[in-house]
Amino acid sequence: MAIRLFHRDHPTLRLPLISKDARFVIWPGVGAWQANLNYVCLEPGEANVPHIHTQSEDTIFILEGEGTIHDYTNNISLPFHAGCVVHVPVGVKHAVAADRGSHIVSVGGPCPADVPLLKKVGALPADAAPPST
Repeated sequence: MAIRLFHRDHPTLRLPLISKDARFVIWPGVGAWQANLNYVCLEPGEANVPHIHTQSEDTIFILEGEGTIHDYTNNISLPFHAGCVVHVPVGVKHAVAADRGSHIVSVGGPCPADVPLLKKVGALPADAAPPST
């Protein structure tokens, strides 16, 4: 497979679980099973549906805005702002919230790609699997 170029304005998947404007740019649907990159815009007052990545770490770089990352597993909420990186370990129930009066723009996502979650929400077929090498 050769190097490819993608653009945030031409995502192959949008996922309302994350936000009204969650664009999956790099994910298994484009053949990327080990990497994942989402471009996400949260409007003021908007938040992710709390969720868990059972096999992936989630890393989110905040490009614009400020908000709060809620860790429901450990009962912790941490404020963040543009320039911060949020890291969520495997198995931690969490949600990002634009709850500090501004919108949020971020890039990142679970790595490896969260195949169980993508199957659960119908973004991948139940029998989807990475190609054998």
